[in-house]
Amino acid sequence: MNLVSLRIITADIRRLVQFFEGVTGITAKWSTDDFAEIISNTSTLAIGSTRTLAFFGEGVAQPATNKSIIIEFLFENVDEDYERIKELTREIVQIPTTMPWGNRSILFRDPDGNLINFFTPISDEAKKKFA
Repeated sequence: MNLVSLRIITADIRRLVQFFEGVTGITAKWSTDDFAEIISNTSTLAIGSTRTLAFFGEGVAQPATNKSIIIEFLFENVDEDYERIKELTREIVQIPTTMPWGNRSILFRDPDGNLINFFTPISDEAKKKFA
């Protein structure tokens, strides 16, 4: 089993795609006006408009209501990325902080309120995990 993609449903797909292009530095691949993907070497962040929900059934998802998932990205140096991120979001939840498990982390929200974590392994054990 391989987890290959996470999908965010949003009422404003252009705004959310533009945000993720800005924070990741990756240009989205648009399949339709209602579906785009931020594709990295290891995973895909899919972003779909609420119109895509018609294919799954009424009421299966609600945009901008996530209160339990943190979307995490491995970055080379979160302290440097923090300066860039501050310009792209209105809500920094946690400034660069070293976590007990060996990652340096910044936590912020995307325009829909989803929690986003950028982290850099700094302990030897954490570096081994992501080598």
